[in-house]
Amino acid sequence: MTAFYVPALDGFNPRLALGLSLAAALVFGTLIVLDAADVMDLSTGETIVIGLRLFVPLLILRFWVAGGIIAMLLDGADVIITDALDLGGFGSHYAELDKVLDSYYLALELLVALGWQNAWARLPAVLLFGYRLAGVALFETTQARIFLFIFPNMFENWWLYVVIVMKWFPSAVPRGWRSVFIPMLALLVPKMGQEYLLHFAEAKPWNWTQRHILEPIGIDF
Repeated sequence: MTAFYVPALDGFNPRLALGLSLAAALVFGTLIVLDAADVMDLSTGETIVIGLRLFVPLLILRFWVAGGIIAMLLDGADVIITDALDLGGFGSHYAELDKVLDSYYLALELLVALGWQNAWARLPAVLLFGYRLAGVALFETTQARIFLFIFPNMFENWWLYVVIVMKWFPSAVPRGWRSVFIPMLALLVPKMGQEYLLHFAEAKPWNWTQRHILEPIGIDF
C-alpha cells in the first residue's frame, strides 16, 4: 500500500527543514510587525511563547521522539511559561491561537508520517490527523468545545507510539490489523478522559496546581 506515501519525506530532508524554518521566521516577524503597528495586541509573554511554539517544534523533522515530546510538553506549558515570565499572558483569543499552534506542530509530525514506508503505521496517522483537523475546524467555526471532545487528538498519541516502537521496540511496530487496533484502543481510553477534562469539563490543571500546591508552600507565579 503506497497511499499517502511521499518518498521525498522518507528520512530527514534538509531543504524542507530550511524552508519551514524560513516560513516560521516570516510568520513570527510578521506578527511582531503587526503588534508594533497596533494591528494586533500581543503581550511580551505571549510573543515569547508564540516564538517558542513556532521554532522548537521544527526539531520534530530531525529528532522524532525528542522533538515530538518537547513540542507536546511546550503545548501544555504555554500558560505556565507566561505566568513564570510575568510579562503578560494570553488574551481572549487563547483557545483559537492554541489550536492553530497545535495544528502546526501536528502538521510537522504528519510530514514525518508521510515518509513512513510502513502503511500500517502511516495510514492510521493520516486518517487520525484528518479526523482531528475536522474537529478543530468545527470548533473554530462554532466555538463549541464539544467538538474537541468528539474529535480527540488521537493522531499525536498514535504518532508518538509509532516513533517510540520504531526506535526501541521493533517487534511492536504495526504490521497488521491486530497490531493497529490493540494499541489504538489502549491509547484511546486515557485520551478520551483527558479530552473530557480539558475541553468538555474545561478543567484547568495549572490553576488547581497553583492554588492547592504551589501557593500553600509560598510559590506564587
